Amino acid sequence: MPTLALSMIVRDAGENLRACLESVQGAVDEMLIADTGSADDTPAIARGFGAKVISIPWQDDFAAARNLALAEVSSDWVLALDADERLDPEGAKGIRKLVEGGPTGGYQVTIRNYVLRLEDRIWDRPAQPNDSRWPAAESYPAYVEHENVRLFRRDPRIRFVGRVHESVGPSIEASGLGLARAPFLIHHFGLAADAETRARKNIFYRDLGRKKILEMPDSFQAHLELGVVELDNFANTRQAVEHFDRACALNPRFGVAWFFAGLGRVKLGEYREAIECLKKAASEGHRTSFVFETAGDAHYNLGEFSEAARAYEQAIAIAEGSPPVESKLGLAHVRAGQTEKGLKDIRKALKREPSHPEIHDRLILSLAWLGKERDAAAAAEEKLKSVGDPLPSDFLRAARLWAGLGEWPRAGAVLHVGAVVYPQNELLKQALAELSHREGSGVKNVLERLTEEVGIVYKR
Repeated sequence: MPTLALSMIVRDAGENLRACLESVQGAVDEMLIADTGSADDTPAIARGFGAKVISIPWQDDFAAARNLALAEVSSDWVLALDADERLDPEGAKGIRKLVEGGPTGGYQVTIRNYVLRLEDRIWDRPAQPNDSRWPAAESYPAYVEHENVRLFRRDPRIRFVGRVHESVGPSIEASGLGLARAPFLIHHFGLAADAETRARKNIFYRDLGRKKILEMPDSFQAHLELGVVELDNFANTRQAVEHFDRACALNPRFGVAWFFAGLGRVKLGEYREAIECLKKAASEGHRTSFVFETAGDAHYNLGEFSEAARAYEQAIAIAEGSPPVESKLGLAHVRAGQTEKGLKDIRKALKREPSHPEIHDRLILSLAWLGKERDAAAAAEEKLKSVGDPLPSDFLRAARLWAGLGEWPRAGAVLHVGAVVYPQNELLKQALAELSHREGSGVKNVLERLTEEVGIVYKR
């Protein structure tokens, strides 16, 4: 019967390691933990699970570290995990059947990355609402899935490749051993870590990505990876676009690079150039919802509202309905003159996702553009009650809309609530003071009563 080992590289992983090892306990025959210099109790936790712990030098190279760990494994098959991951309970039950199966060299495993907002994405993959009932994961609002080879044979031909974003996939394909798809999940919680931890990791990965390009200057994948880091984590958009353009030049058939080249140009305001990149992405087979949504954004910003609507419709068809994109479609229809259809689209989207701030914004914008000031003011106030974390600007906008209608007490009530929620915000305090001074004591006397009547609820 084939044996199975867990192989990991870790450093200061004490906070997460116990849960990770518990998830594979009983499913593997061997645990090999390679420590790269922990200062906490990581090695002791690993030994408590019966793991063999070795110390290896860290050389700013994930592939090198994983290969050193791999060299110490004695089992027939290897499962690779990180400390902030867990093997799904169903995977732990069924993994034996896979290693006892056919001649494949490894398995692509779906990795479910939990994120803190439904609006998040990983690369060009959108987040999905989290429907998990697994207690360890059910508190997260959304996740994004991707695949990587995490279960593979122990074979001298199979090695990790890449200083960062490392994988055994290329070596398995080069060996001709073949890949299949595993019917289980790995749960990843690292993207839902606190902001300080994420920021530290982002800097670390950017440094490794730069070193990877120095080693592999003609790797289109390396340029794409670093470009995404620069774009998403550091907002270095121009630099990111340069990497995307380089990836496209090195491999003109690389559809995802053309997509990111288009996305970056939208962020730079180069809308016509962006549309050409996005057309190229689609022509190379990268026909994702994000490609067409981004093309719709470019057309919208050029004032080409009918073309934007057509692009959004394609995005919705691929994604099988997306409330945020439906609201963009509605706004495009409104601006193209299809007023009732557009408002209906936005309200339909808002009914499906009533707490989505950007959908509220599109309804407010549409109503204000149409001259429906009272409806826009009511919609702005409704946003304050519906979203989980309204911004100071949301309170200011609602108050400004009411003030424009001469509804001074109601504007004052909104500002009063905003000043309570954000007591340090100078703009809110200044606006409230100016409004109270303009309207005299009458506004001040009714603020508390109208605040209750408005019914704005805010929870930190």
